[in-house]
Amino acid sequence: MKFSAQEELGLRVMSFISRQRGDEPVTIPQIARAERLTIPYTAKLLGILRRGKLVVGTRGPAGGYNLPRRPGEITVAEVLAVLGGRLFRAEFCKRAAGGHPACVHTTECSIRSLWNSLDLIVGEILKRTTLADLSRGEKSIAKWLRDQAPAVVEAAAKAASGAGTRAEAR
Repeated sequence: MKFSAQEELGLRVMSFISRQRGDEPVTIPQIARAERLTIPYTAKLLGILRRGKLVVGTRGPAGGYNLPRRPGEITVAEVLAVLGGRLFRAEFCKRAAGGHPACVHTTECSIRSLWNSLDLIVGEILKRTTLADLSRGEKSIAKWLRDQAPAVVEAAAKAASGAGTRAEAR
């Protein structure tokens, strides 16, 4: 499992914008230079983020990009959803390898359960983490994330049991 370059670099762009002080918009060249990206790729990422309503663009000589909300109100989960989506989608299992019409494990699959559980845990951490959190130092956020682990696992377990209950009711 990997995050795509678009998700990684788009999150870095959002983090950079969130760390800027004042009301001055940040320009594409400023972001590209700071994050060592090309100007066209930075513009592409900002276009995606703008369409997802995660940045606001201002045209003109004093233009650039700002966040529409405070960094503490924008979660990493929101950013990644706009840039690419979830780690695991249940629809993945509807496709079969080798041109077969259905997966041989459609009724019983421990691997699907593993991917789904990991997706719930990762999703819970991403929902709890904001752009403001990313401005912490590496050691500080690592400790904060470790401290979040018990609550994250509990929330993911509740979500998984709720999803299982709904599926069984069908």
